[in-house]
Amino acid sequence: MGKELNMNQFGGSWTEEKMDIVIKYASAYLTIMNKQGWVKTIYFDGFAGSGFIESAGEPINIKGTALRILELSEPRPFDIYHFVELVEEHVEDLETNLKKHPFRENIFIVRRDCNEKMVDLAKYLKNNPNFRALVYIDPYGMSVNWSSVASLKNLGIDLWILVPTGIGVNRMLTRDGIIFEPWMQKLENFLGYTREEIMEHFYKFSTQQTLFGEDTIIQKEKNAVLLASELYTRKLNEVFSHVSKSFVLRNIQNAIMYHFIMASNNRNAVKIANDVIDSKYKL
Repeated sequence: MGKELNMNQFGGSWTEEKMDIVIKYASAYLTIMNKQGWVKTIYFDGFAGSGFIESAGEPINIKGTALRILELSEPRPFDIYHFVELVEEHVEDLETNLKKHPFRENIFIVRRDCNEKMVDLAKYLKNNPNFRALVYIDPYGMSVNWSSVASLKNLGIDLWILVPTGIGVNRMLTRDGIIFEPWMQKLENFLGYTREEIMEHFYKFSTQQTLFGEDTIIQKEKNAVLLASELYTRKLNEVFSHVSKSFVLRNIQNAIMYHFIMASNNRNAVKIANDVIDSKYKL
């Protein structure tokens, strides 16, 4: 499949579009939470990066979501900011960028795997019912395991997750259905389906009579990218009561790269998410 895309890298207008969506939603989120004095809020970023977007490995003057979220202070900031990042260089850069930030005492920067920290967050929320969390997952490739997402079930979490349907899932679904074992394992871990279910979802099977008997013909579904989005949404519905429509991110050739989805146990939260998504489509 080649090297997985590092989402700290600048990808064009869609990079800023997904950040704009999160910031707009976070602003509405804080406004609502401000009316509930008993609630403590957590902002959790599973792939926080360095604080700035990079192009060709070099920082450019575009703030990443981690820095933008910290600019939201009215009507209130988050009580806790939890930035998770596995790349050591990015952790060091983020710590430098936030060293003198006014909210520094409420900022936690952790060099860990996002999957582990999502499970830790779930445990924390179970033990601290007065906390609510806005979770933003913008992963490196298909590095988020479905089991980590499933650990968030029945909790006060609003989750925004970028799903690499086009540049991730679809690329591993080979045309002939012969999928390398490491790729199949990655698909299973990411999608939360068994390999038998994956083959059933994404391929058509038919038989053809030959001189030597029947041959099985395997044909990949033409709409595999959209099907991947539908399947991931279906899995999210197993964990959360409500799931938003998807915001589709395309490359300059108009090919779908990602589906950006929000899930929550709060109906109104998803309504707000859909309104934010609709506003982006109207631009």
